[in-house]
Amino acid sequence: MHVGVVGLGYWGSKHVRVLSSTPSVDRVSGFDPDPMRCAATTAVFPAVKTAPSFNALLDEVDAVVIATGPATHADLARRALERGRHVLVEKPLALRPTDAESLTSLAAAADLVLMVGHTFAFNPAVERLQSDIASGSLGTVLRIHSERLNLGRFQSECDVLWDLAPHDLSIIMLITGQTPTSVQSFGRGHIDPAVVDDAHLMLDFEDSGLQAVVHVSWLDPRKVRRVTVVGERRMAVFDDLRDEERLRLYDKGVDKDIEQAPHSVPLSYRYGDITAPLLPAEEPLQREDEHFVGCIRTGAHPLTDGSSGAAVTRILVAATTSLAEDGRKVSIR
Repeated sequence: MHVGVVGLGYWGSKHVRVLSSTPSVDRVSGFDPDPMRCAATTAVFPAVKTAPSFNALLDEVDAVVIATGPATHADLARRALERGRHVLVEKPLALRPTDAESLTSLAAAADLVLMVGHTFAFNPAVERLQSDIASGSLGTVLRIHSERLNLGRFQSECDVLWDLAPHDLSIIMLITGQTPTSVQSFGRGHIDPAVVDDAHLMLDFEDSGLQAVVHVSWLDPRKVRRVTVVGERRMAVFDDLRDEERLRLYDKGVDKDIEQAPHSVPLSYRYGDITAPLLPAEEPLQREDEHFVGCIRTGAHPLTDGSSGAAVTRILVAATTSLAEDGRKVSIR
């Protein structure tokens, strides 16, 4: 199989590295309009040839990975699908729900794989957390709090919401199997008023009563990548920056006496063991790219398909509207 990588910057170069060592990929090619990036790629990976244009790349390959700026994703993906190429698009799939839905329909009609780069779906800790929630070991999930903070990287082509929140939104929907029905968002641009660099999202899931809070920031002294899940029976914390024990399960909770008067203090707090399941030491991006290639070879449906990418886009559009309207609750359609 011959796979092309479009966009040879920070994230595209990682795809080149992984695909170059994927056994079922025979050749890897690349394209970037910046000749310095092309030269840097071939210097590190001499076997990777770069094409003079996107169309020239499409002439050669069976599939493409699109790792360019968010504003270009929908157009490049559409052009690749129309040429009969399988497509993996980095997040977000598109900036407009209609574009995301159109790409999904186009791929389905042509029997092509369209996959979105929600890398955390392939993280062993997230996979285990999803399994624990599905098995009922945490009980009914009451609340989720997700934080993705750092100092930078400031960007001109998108704000912090579109840059970082897709990770958290895809994790929350994957581990719960639910899609939020409304969102409120609050934030502002502290460095450049035109570009939001710190934001909070409050997501409501009307059917289950679940509430999730997401905090994303380019303006924090700490680097934080953490998801806390509060269940009726147990709680869990996924900390992606820990070298070990990235997932911890807490036998903690609040037990209420059903015979107590309304609004009284809960009867007792439960403090039990903290366990850390053994997780395989596998790189999520490698698992993602192998999944993409495997879906092409076998005809399997991708875990992070176009529909999941469209769902993230719908939430981000609603969150952007809420942000512009001082935190008004906006329905997600």
